[in-house]
Amino acid sequence: MKLRPVLLVLLLVGGFYYVTTHFYTSGALAPLFGGHGASAGALQPIGGPNGFDLTVASAQPAFDAEEQQNIAVYKKVLPSVVNITSTTVAWDFFYGAVPQQGQGSGFILSKDGNILTNYHVVKGASRNGGVEVRLSNQKTYKAQVLTVDEGHDLALLKINAPDLVPATLAQSSSNVVVGQRVYAIGNPFGLNGTMTRGIVSAIRQVRGQESVPIDNAIQTDASINPGNSGGPLLNSQGEVIGITTMIASNGAEQSSGIGFAIPINTAKAVLEDFAKYGRVRRPSLGIETLPIGPDIAEQIGLPADFGLLVQRVYPGSAAEKAGMRAGTQRAYDGNMPIVLGGDLLVQMDGEDIQSGPDFAAQLNRHRAGDVVTITAYRGKKKIEFKVTLGDAKDQPQGPQA
Repeated sequence: MKLRPVLLVLLLVGGFYYVTTHFYTSGALAPLFGGHGASAGALQPIGGPNGFDLTVASAQPAFDAEEQQNIAVYKKVLPSVVNITSTTVAWDFFYGAVPQQGQGSGFILSKDGNILTNYHVVKGASRNGGVEVRLSNQKTYKAQVLTVDEGHDLALLKINAPDLVPATLAQSSSNVVVGQRVYAIGNPFGLNGTMTRGIVSAIRQVRGQESVPIDNAIQTDASINPGNSGGPLLNSQGEVIGITTMIASNGAEQSSGIGFAIPINTAKAVLEDFAKYGRVRRPSLGIETLPIGPDIAEQIGLPADFGLLVQRVYPGSAAEKAGMRAGTQRAYDGNMPIVLGGDLLVQMDGEDIQSGPDFAAQLNRHRAGDVVTITAYRGKKKIEFKVTLGDAKDQPQGPQA
């Protein structure tokens, strides 16, 4: 009688072992166990002497709304993004020609082959034959450099290729706000067709590759690395709001979460100049100036503690035609020679001129031929000039405004 409970236990254990080893692994009893139902997937055995079970999803999972948007932006824009390779010639120790290559990104503007990128991507490359463009279909074409704007770090290229898909430009970058989602598509480190995502971190002025201020540059934490330069920065509709151009790397030469893009409004102004005049018309006053701060203003007795003191006015310039005057009294600020007695420029169209870069940014909002109002002090007297801005191409080269 004492053996009966023992036999019963052995029978139950044996039955449980038989059922779990012969039915559960085949999936026949899977719906009875909550962890392996139809929604989570079924166990499928891998054969062989060391076989084991894998949990496999029963159906392709649906993408959530955010994932669907990411995928839609990528599919829409990828055919418009290109890889750009520029070849320059350097000289070795024995003065032998050594080809050097650089890579960047760009995007298609029109079906007839116009492509926008950064100037520094093609800088130094031959205008004919030194630049190649590879499309998303992996076909490569020689590119012609149509025009460049060094100050805004932009270059316009052209290729002859069929079935091009132009990118869609946002109507304006003026309505870009901090916090909105953005995407960058390009070729970081030569990895073509790479998309990253982030937000607009700030809208600020930064100095570009040629040390010229980029006004209203779009700062983003989307990962931007070498090779992304010239590629599009996109909004959530897949429209181009900027051209990725530089990163704050602190010497690391890779993404630190602080990247910058040239606003599309700036690019449109450059393209409009090229369409009208065949080149970029950068505005110029034709003057050399000295930035003024509180200390120097107090030392020389100026009526304002900010602005730009005119040191030289170039003959035939917009400033000369408007009646601006340079100083005549030579002096020194430390070891630096300066000229006193010239007009002190303090405002442009009612906006204070706080520094040289500040004034350059104000000028860059205009084009050659625009009329601006500049407020200045001549001695203690406040005066205004109506100035028709000149063309920088026609002005002497030098540290001029």
